[in-house]
Amino acid sequence: MSSKLIVYHIPVCPFSQRLEILLALKNCRDHIDFQVIDITQPRPDWLLKKTRGTTSLPVLELEDGRIIKESLVILDYLEQRFLEPAIAQQDPYKRAVEGMFCAMANDFGNMGYAYIMNQNLSRRESLRWDMLKQFARLNDFLLEHNPDGTYLFDQFGWAETVFTPLLMRFWFLDYYENFELPDEELYTRVKRWREACLQHPAAQQVTRDQIVTLYYDYAQGAGNGALLPGRKRSSFVFTPDWRQRPLPPRNKYGDKASDEALGLLHS
Repeated sequence: MSSKLIVYHIPVCPFSQRLEILLALKNCRDHIDFQVIDITQPRPDWLLKKTRGTTSLPVLELEDGRIIKESLVILDYLEQRFLEPAIAQQDPYKRAVEGMFCAMANDFGNMGYAYIMNQNLSRRESLRWDMLKQFARLNDFLLEHNPDGTYLFDQFGWAETVFTPLLMRFWFLDYYENFELPDEELYTRVKRWREACLQHPAAQQVTRDQIVTLYYDYAQGAGNGALLPGRKRSSFVFTPDWRQRPLPPRNKYGDKASDEALGLLHS
């Protein structure tokens, strides 16, 4: 048995980053042993045995070997395990507001990933509008509950921990789809919130260049380490390190980049 909690994770995964942000806010990152799983390879048998055949990450293993799955469930466990400082709202009503806001994260995330993986140029504009609608929903909620503030409540908290990794992944929309929020009142509040989330010191586990480099294959319609036709290596491989690769071509609807063009063949 381990003397520490273990998290099996993919470092660039937004759901794993949620855990890292929460632990940074609680200043207890050293209490967890993060073990990296290679997304470009089948899950190892020993891990599948622990998870009873499921492949989704992150997974938390307790000191006695018991397993907890699903990022929001793991977040809640860590919040209860490491009580101070509390990140979730303690007032019952505020906690409910937090919960209602976080309930929007699933649709928000699914929309962003559907947008980046789209390969049909004729759908591009409708997807852009659908993404704008998601931001408008968040804007409306923030206006209702904290119109003059920056975060949902007074400071970066539970809701920001849940959403910030998605906001960071959506740098790939800026890069590959030229997506941006218009300078309109409909998005003013959510833009203020988004910028504060992206800049918060507890949420700096990934960078924009890292996201757009590793997620190139998502922009080509291949997720979770799957290989594209004519390619031998996934953009999610660990080596060469993403810092040693050129930024991928921005025109996702143009010619597909080769392994060589993506810098995947050099050690």
